[in-house]
Amino acid sequence: MGSILRFRKLCFLEPVKCSELSEKKAPIKFDDEKKSFEIPKNENKGLLEEKKRKKRPNKEWRCIDSCCWVIGYICTIWWLLLFLFHCLPGLTVPEPPGTRLQREGLTALHPVVMVPGIVTGGLELWEGRPCSEGLFRRRLWGGSFTEIFRRPMCWLEHLSLDNETGLDPPGIRVRAVPGLVAADYFAPGYFVWAILIENLARIGYEGKNMYMAAYDWRLSFQNTEVRDQTLSRLKSKIELMYVTNGNKKVVVVPHSMGVIYFLHFLKWVEAPPPMGGGDPGWCAKHIKAIMNIGPAFLGVPKTVGNILSAETKDVAFIRAMAPGLLDSEILGLQTLQHVMRVSRTWDSIISLIPKGGETIWGNLDWSPEEYHVCDSAKKKYEQALDNNENNSDSRMRFQIQEPTKYGRIISFGKLVSNLPSSQLPIRDSKKQEFMRNHSTSNSNGACRGVWTEYDEMNRENIRIIAENKAYTMKSLLDLLRVIAPKMMKRAEAHFSHGIAENLDDPKYNHYKYWSNPLETKLPDAPDMEIYCLYGVGIPTERSYVYKQSSSSRCNSIPFQIDSSADGSDNSCLKGGVYFVDGDESVPVLSAGFMCAKGWRGKTRFNPSGISTHVREYKHKAPENLLQGRGSESGAHVDIMGNVALIEDVLRVAAGASGSELGRDRIYSDIMKMSKKINIRL
Repeated sequence: MGSILRFRKLCFLEPVKCSELSEKKAPIKFDDEKKSFEIPKNENKGLLEEKKRKKRPNKEWRCIDSCCWVIGYICTIWWLLLFLFHCLPGLTVPEPPGTRLQREGLTALHPVVMVPGIVTGGLELWEGRPCSEGLFRRRLWGGSFTEIFRRPMCWLEHLSLDNETGLDPPGIRVRAVPGLVAADYFAPGYFVWAILIENLARIGYEGKNMYMAAYDWRLSFQNTEVRDQTLSRLKSKIELMYVTNGNKKVVVVPHSMGVIYFLHFLKWVEAPPPMGGGDPGWCAKHIKAIMNIGPAFLGVPKTVGNILSAETKDVAFIRAMAPGLLDSEILGLQTLQHVMRVSRTWDSIISLIPKGGETIWGNLDWSPEEYHVCDSAKKKYEQALDNNENNSDSRMRFQIQEPTKYGRIISFGKLVSNLPSSQLPIRDSKKQEFMRNHSTSNSNGACRGVWTEYDEMNRENIRIIAENKAYTMKSLLDLLRVIAPKMMKRAEAHFSHGIAENLDDPKYNHYKYWSNPLETKLPDAPDMEIYCLYGVGIPTERSYVYKQSSSSRCNSIPFQIDSSADGSDNSCLKGGVYFVDGDESVPVLSAGFMCAKGWRGKTRFNPSGISTHVREYKHKAPENLLQGRGSESGAHVDIMGNVALIEDVLRVAAGASGSELGRDRIYSDIMKMSKKINIRL
């Protein structure tokens, strides 16, 4: 019976074959002794082979199949290693600092307000063009970023601001995501504030005493109040937390650009209306401490590269390795042009241009970091000499022959970046006048593609810019006014980058000066404390070697970082970028100067003598992939998961003062650099 069923199954699977066999009178016999049908071996073999061929047709192996297999293997290995990391003895996850401190008796005391920086806060759509159908209240920035691939041009259009007003374009409303989820993760698996929030929760923090002050980081700081009343809502929230938590002062924890955003708030909240909040003495009553993480007080040099050519060191490296990937003439990607067009509508970018001019950042021949040592072996030797004052002769023999001229923030050509200033070409005043009077020309109507302000520039200006060779912070602002006139005209109404001569001058009551610590006073709050918390030990962009772009086509960016410009093995010049010490984004000079000197003690910038503390965190890279981004990282964003930093924040939130933390902890040369800066205090 079983043989009959197998035969029926065979006929059912291959009905055609059965019919053919019956027509050809295939020699299938019934064996009376075995009580079953018998198929000859040769026929049975041929039938099975033909069946296999039909059942398993040859499939062509495609590139996407290889990619899927590779991704599958990587994911499998990663999860296996992660499983071993959590299960094997000796490879356990270290105890979170919040758990340890909670066991020591630390509990939530002061309410905590977190202020995110540029880019890390989520943005969602509230009103859009027809192409954005189905995206209402969906994240356009932060999260999965899936809309970049589905509708890239629509995505770029909705992230752009109006090029004239710096506010919403007609028919588009993009707003900051509210709540702790605004900046806990930038993308799935990539934490920003999540680790700190989790550890605060371990000692008793929750929604009633912890708040994320989300804002639209694209806008100028004053425009966040004009459009969204963000500053007013932040003031009200802090007042509410103060009252509902037993009149306990608030600990504010800003990060990156959020540091100067909150500095603007400190001035706004006590300034008279209609420009300010009109509440004198508010800061002294409501704020215990401001713990600035990765502070960009004096700006970020990489902002210059972003405005000039939409580049940083990583983008320059990609352009060198794969020249056609980002700006292919054949594919017409124009990636950098799109980035430039959108980012130049964001006024907040201008807030990060280096402040203080040549006094802070150096001139053609001098800079505070001029003797910075990039080679780790030489740095250790220098530190050993510092500990022994009798080794002055050895120091003279060892000292670098020629200091790095970091003050030339932009140099056209490697040779120009090192030449004595006496050998640099003298700027022709007639050419400068020509650039001011002929900064734009009619855009070429034959050009098609993404528009940037370069398309309206006179081509003679581009040649003159490259001929001027070297730019310091003093001349750089003039350069930016030529290459980005609309952006600078709009943004310079909201930001300033100088040093105040007389802070009592009524002009400094205008909001354009409030985010520059060198042009505004701290509030009268002598009991308040200010911390500068930042990473050190990572090469950080400081100045650039540029060249004219080889492309002469329409809609091209005429300048680019010269990635072929490299120094010697021990040089700080690599890939067209000069590096100094910092956290990979913000140099030590910008992060630490105000706490180390500008606000230290009673100064004209700090008339009430608010205590300042410098707390540096030496970068230690993770030892393996299983440690993720590391628990001792000093990188600009990864430091948010640094165990030592989290412990400092938790202790201050629980009531500790700067003296109880140990006051300053310094590994860098910030004190030496600060002494070199000649500024009236």
